[in-house]
Amino acid sequence: MKLSSLVLPLAALALAAPAVHAETPSPQPEAKQDARIPFVNHGGIRDWRSDDKDVVYIQASNRDWYKATLVTPAYDLPFVQAIGFDTGPIGTLDKFSSIVVRGQRYPIASLEKIDGEPPKRDKEAG
Repeated sequence: MKLSSLVLPLAALALAAPAVHAETPSPQPEAKQDARIPFVNHGGIRDWRSDDKDVVYIQASNRDWYKATLVTPAYDLPFVQAIGFDTGPIGTLDKFSSIVVRGQRYPIASLEKIDGEPPKRDKEAG
């Protein structure tokens, strides 16, 4: 068997096969780390605002703002003057904590840090 008879089929296979080249993997979006507000039981919260019945914006004592999304809507939230924070024995507010509105606990589904100040409600802006 001649060498030329082997080269021709191999060359045809190389042309038929898709080109394989090194691709750099596309960067995966970074998984957001769950936010936490420490020392809530020792003055760790400076201010809060409600955004309808599902979201509470919380300002930590270092003036950073956080968005807490509730598992279930708190229909009294837009009308109350004060709320409580149930952090458990650790004293850190996180996604395992609850917000207390008129004696009713509302678990937090997510807590994330936001950039800047939260949007104001229409009646506060006017």
